[in-house]
Amino acid sequence: MSMRRLLTAAVVAGVMALSACTTMSGGGGGADEEQVLRYSPALFPVSLDAHQYPAEEPTQTAVQQVLETLVAMEDGKPIGVLAESFEPADDHTWVFHLRQGVTFSDGTPFTARDVKASVERGQALKWSLAPLFAAVRSVEATDDHTVTFRTSEPLGTLPSSLSLVFIGPADRVNDPAYWQKPVGTGPFVFDSFTPDDKVVLTRNDAYRGEKATLDRVEIVNIPETAGRITALRTGEVDVLQSIPPDQVPEVDGQPDITYGSGPSFQYYFTWFNSSRPPFDDVRVRQALWHALDLDAIVGDLFGDSASVAKAPITQDVFGAPELPPYPYDPALAKSLLAEAGHPDGLKVSMQWPREGGPNIRALAQAMVSAWAAVGVRVEPLEKERPQWLQDLNAKNFDLNLQTNTTGTGDADFTLGRLYTCAAGRTGYCNPELDRLLLGARSSLDQGERERLYARAAQLIWDDAVGIFPADLRNNYAVRSRVKGFELPVNARPDFRTVSLTAAAG
Repeated sequence: MSMRRLLTAAVVAGVMALSACTTMSGGGGGADEEQVLRYSPALFPVSLDAHQYPAEEPTQTAVQQVLETLVAMEDGKPIGVLAESFEPADDHTWVFHLRQGVTFSDGTPFTARDVKASVERGQALKWSLAPLFAAVRSVEATDDHTVTFRTSEPLGTLPSSLSLVFIGPADRVNDPAYWQKPVGTGPFVFDSFTPDDKVVLTRNDAYRGEKATLDRVEIVNIPETAGRITALRTGEVDVLQSIPPDQVPEVDGQPDITYGSGPSFQYYFTWFNSSRPPFDDVRVRQALWHALDLDAIVGDLFGDSASVAKAPITQDVFGAPELPPYPYDPALAKSLLAEAGHPDGLKVSMQWPREGGPNIRALAQAMVSAWAAVGVRVEPLEKERPQWLQDLNAKNFDLNLQTNTTGTGDADFTLGRLYTCAAGRTGYCNPELDRLLLGARSSLDQGERERLYARAAQLIWDDAVGIFPADLRNNYAVRSRVKGFELPVNARPDFRTVSLTAAAG
């Protein structure tokens, strides 16, 4: 038996053993039974520190059950959560009026000081949201229930950006120990977090709104896809998220399992490190894109689970234009490489995170094979996620393949956060792109913002800052006893709406 199969078998056996030791496995839903939902995502949180990892989907999913934000995005518009209302007082000032009577789960009153401390901590950490908040000059706790943001320039995107900032208690958010078991104002509380293993949430009975039905949620780490699917089919977990396309038949149409899919903000991209040769030459970047037959690659690997991308963000994101594809043209790719001084080809490397997205290894292999056909030899570097993140943030890569999600559903989250000169994520810097992105960020006119983002996306596309192979669809599978589960377009489910019915006997 192969090592991979042995690992999968061991993982499944471990999950089954855990279940056997649990009196009320899976939460049968009877009157005297605990309602326990077991959720198995494709990626497990590296940390619960949502300020340190504000764009990491698995961290966001876990933390949003416990901590809340000032606003949430609904149908592309910000709505109040901890903020009751908000408005721009002038071109350089936003005022947020907070809900009164809100407490953290330990009984501590929620005040404007908590908002101020949480935002300022993120800024001090130089978090990945930094470009979105670069214009914020001060955060003032005007009184217990009023927060005033003062900006150096108009910032029309501030409410949507704040939908990603989770609020913790002012006197604890700067303590690293707090983030081992954060306390929040949401419908659940953290019971425990075991890295690489499990997050356990329990219902917050002091929650101010409609209480959760579930007594407990367990976010379970099962690294191998085969192990996750087996655990679902045997009833050891109740929900899977992000099922690779070639594995969908293993759950779709199976007894006692419901499969679903829907639109997504998630997409694949490959960044070039434009700060180092040979990718400081646009002709090399364009050549590698022309070398890929994306219609064939995406169709073969993903089927109905993805489509060839038409912009640097998915078509479901506000501000996404529909751009013409790069033609598949290996002869042109070779010609561009020769013009750039590489008639005999190149030798470079590409990194990606292990289990970093559906079929990511197969996608990497398909791209590497296509590039080899035009003389570009690519060393494949599959890395464990923590090491991959470290190297990504340090720009220690030639090419980087990954998935990304436009967390707010607004183009600013992706284009304005990742592609400005100040962001420095890829080594690419274009003052004209900066002007377009900063203009879109400051405008309150949605029509103008759409026009500016279309022009910005075209620049990113034409200059091949990266290759954008595929827009992904969300998918999930649930046991039939799971009711009320929805996977929103941002792929972060809300467990407060979920319940379990009695298992069939």
